[in-house]
Amino acid sequence: MSSSNTPSPLSYKDAGVDIDAGDALVERIKPLAKKTMREGVLAGIGGFGALFEVPKRYKEPVLVSGTDGVGTKLKLAFEWNIHDTVGIDLVAMSVNDVLVQGAEPLFFLDYFACGKLDVDTAAAVVGGIAKGCELSGCALIGGETAEMPGMYPAGEYDLAGFCVGAVEKSKILTGRDVAAGDVVLGLSSSGVHSNGFSLVRKCIDRAEASLPATLDGVPFRQAVMAPTRLYVKPVLAALAAHPIKALAHITGGGLLENIPRVLPEGLAAHLKKGSWPQTELFAWLQQTAGIDDFEMNRTFNNGIGMVVVVAPDAAEATAATLRAQGETVQVIGAIAPRGDGAAVEVR
Repeated sequence: MSSSNTPSPLSYKDAGVDIDAGDALVERIKPLAKKTMREGVLAGIGGFGALFEVPKRYKEPVLVSGTDGVGTKLKLAFEWNIHDTVGIDLVAMSVNDVLVQGAEPLFFLDYFACGKLDVDTAAAVVGGIAKGCELSGCALIGGETAEMPGMYPAGEYDLAGFCVGAVEKSKILTGRDVAAGDVVLGLSSSGVHSNGFSLVRKCIDRAEASLPATLDGVPFRQAVMAPTRLYVKPVLAALAAHPIKALAHITGGGLLENIPRVLPEGLAAHLKKGSWPQTELFAWLQQTAGIDDFEMNRTFNNGIGMVVVVAPDAAEATAATLRAQGETVQVIGAIAPRGDGAAVEVR
């Protein structure tokens, strides 16, 4: 057989996977991850698995885990070339979930998947992940970057995150002690967070050229893409000082479907309409979509990103601690017998 018929060699790079780009990204990530190190980390990025020792101050530690993504908010990140904040969203969706059971987030891992790896874009995303971990006191100790030609359109990627936290067995929050008469505190959200973006994008398409220049004092795109608020440090401070009975992270399903997850059978949350302000962003979404208050409260957080349930005699002090930690707090309702009504009523 002549040499002219011999196929030319094919490398992994010829197939669309650039190992050198992956290595370059890892080197960019290492100093970002280093800023998130905390007690318990034994070995982080670079090994086959990350090692973490549960801090010895826990007597009966129970591990609490959570996983999530960013959803279709990423479509706007691609379109608007805003990649530095979606990593914060990724972290927040998991650490806030772990937090509601009373747990301190300990460590986080991320999964970044794309068709062709752009090191600058990936580094911006992971920079946001590291920032979210740093602000949550949570170590970024591992992850995976997957370059998969043909799996994703050019310029697009997907994200998933995984968080593990710990809580003393005796201090796990389940909502079992919630009782009629308890006060419902609402912690303001920073915007839409990471839920409801399929509808947000429809609203943007519907408005087309008539999009507002600003909302709530910031440029429109900045208002829409504001990252999910990280409630970890303020809420952990409140948990250490006050007898909080339950926490609810307001994500997919909004106020109407998340609060019931921490209510004992036979109880309901009666929220007072107008007890927290509607921002210009949510007012614009409601008007553009043409939906009623019920759908707003079921689709979006509608301005409340975390709910705290406390006994009446602890409400004022708990709110004061949260405010001192930088949270905007309103009394938004109370717990009552459910009767024949819904588990959450806003009236």
